[in-house]
Amino acid sequence: MISQPSRHCTVELQALPSRIRQVRRIVSAQLRYWHLDPLIDQAAIGVTELLTNVHRHAEPDKVCTVEIELLLDRLTVSVHDHDPRLPRIGDADPLATCGRGLAMVAAVSEAWGVSPQGDAGKIVWFTLPTPVPAGAMSSYPVYGVREKTPARSAVAG
Repeated sequence: MISQPSRHCTVELQALPSRIRQVRRIVSAQLRYWHLDPLIDQAAIGVTELLTNVHRHAEPDKVCTVEIELLLDRLTVSVHDHDPRLPRIGDADPLATCGRGLAMVAAVSEAWGVSPQGDAGKIVWFTLPTPVPAGAMSSYPVYGVREKTPARSAVAG
C-alpha cells in the first residue's frame, strides 16, 4: 500500500547561467512546499552542478529538462539533455577551478547515475533520502530495547 502519492515537478529550460539560478530557486521553493526544507541545500548543489555541465558540455544545444520527483522516502532530481555523450567523474587538478561537478553530486547525494537515451541524449540523476516526518515516528517503545533505569540501592537490615 502506498501511503503517500508521488509528487512531481518538471521545468524545461536552456541551461544558461541566469536560468540555472532561476531553476535552483524553483527547486528550493518546491521542496519548501513539500516540507522538505532539510534537502534544499543538497538538491540545489546537485541541480546546479548538473545544469552547469549541460551549459559547459552539451551539444548540439543547451536545452534540457529538470525533473524532481518525490516518491515515499526518496527524492530524485534528474536532468535530461540532448547530448548522447556520457559524463564521467574526472581527476581534477587540486588548483583547477572546475572539473569537480559530478564528484560534488556524488558527495551530496545518496546515489547518482546516468541513463543513456540513445539519439535522444541522456538523463543524469541523483537521489536524496527524505527525512522521516516527526508524525511518522512511532510513539511505542522499540522491542528489545530497554530503557535505562536508575540502579536501586539495597538496604541492609
